[in-house]
Amino acid sequence: MKVEIWSDIACPWCYIGKRRFEQALADFPGREQVEVVYRPYQLVPDAPATASPHRAWLADRYGPQSVAMDARVAELGLAEGITYDFDAALHANTLLGHRLLHLAEAEYGAAVQGRLKEALLKAHFTDGVDVGDRAALADVAVAAGLDRDRVTAYLAGDEGTAEVEAQLAEGRELGISAVPTFVFEGKWAVQGGQDAGTFRKVLDQVAAEIGERRPAPVQVAPAGEGCADGACAV
Repeated sequence: MKVEIWSDIACPWCYIGKRRFEQALADFPGREQVEVVYRPYQLVPDAPATASPHRAWLADRYGPQSVAMDARVAELGLAEGITYDFDAALHANTLLGHRLLHLAEAEYGAAVQGRLKEALLKAHFTDGVDVGDRAALADVAVAAGLDRDRVTAYLAGDEGTAEVEAQLAEGRELGISAVPTFVFEGKWAVQGGQDAGTFRKVLDQVAAEIGERRPAPVQVAPAGEGCADGACAV
């Protein structure tokens, strides 16, 4: 079974959704046959190359409700073992990070890409790292198992940019407008940071569909909470 997770590095619900899905997958009997890969999505594709404080950017865009947005996500994150530090977080363009994730999948495989995704989310939301900075990204990548010389040379040029832009376009063609969105076997989509129980049910249903080779669509829960157009569920 292949699961493609469309998400952004700067999406707090993508972090929560990742952890919840991993909980479900750890309890799934067929987990060894599940390949998980991450696909790019940019909540703010026009974010500038120079990073700025997350708090100031969110307040400027969404006003007083931005405080509630961050507070609720931070509280929910603790239940998943995530520490959000929105005071330290930086608003940054995530295209370089998505390029790096593409490199990880292409040259190291899905498992390493998954480790890098976790590391990038932690760097952004917990450690206050500028994920739009090449040197900072190289440090995160090396810690996740990538070769520093390869990463440095890769990020210095445009390698991987066309491929990532093609995947961004593919996401738009699929109708993905909010993240995280989990696409199973290229057919069935589950949107939002669903609870682990829901993800487990979907894994079971998709496994049954594959085994029985039936064309009927899998029935899943309504869209869970997530982020769209730079805003997240409050």
